[in-house]
Amino acid sequence: EVQLVESGGGLVRAGGSLTLSCAASGFTFENSAISWFRRAPRKEPEGISCIATTDGTTYIANSVKGRFTISSDNAKNTVYLQIANLKPDDTAVYYCAADPETTCLEARYAYWGQGTQVTVSA
Repeated sequence: EVQLVESGGGLVRAGGSLTLSCAASGFTFENSAISWFRRAPRKEPEGISCIATTDGTTYIANSVKGRFTISSDNAKNTVYLQIANLKPDDTAVYYCAADPETTCLEARYAYWGQGTQVTVSA
C-alpha cells in the first residue's frame, strides 16, 4: 500500500522558516517524481516543487523561487520542503504527491498525502 505522510507544518510568524517532510512507503522511492502542492483558502491548488528521486533534478515554481527548496533523502524515503522567510500568503495546506517510475515532467500523481497545515501570522 502506497503511503505518503506529511509532517512539519505549524503556526509560524512571518519571516520564520519551516521544513516539511514527506515520508513515503509502498513504492520504489528511488525512481519516482515527488512533488509538493499547496491549497490556500479560496484559492486554486498550486504546484510548488518537484524532485526526481532518480537523479535529484528539481523544479520550483517561480512564485516561491528563492524561498522554497526541495530535497530528498533516498535512504529515508523522505522528501523535504524547506521554506524560508515565510509570508502570510504562504498559509495553506501543503500536500506531497508521488508518481512512481516517472519524471517530474511526465508525472500524473496518483498518490497523495493527507496534507499538513502551515499558518503564517503577520
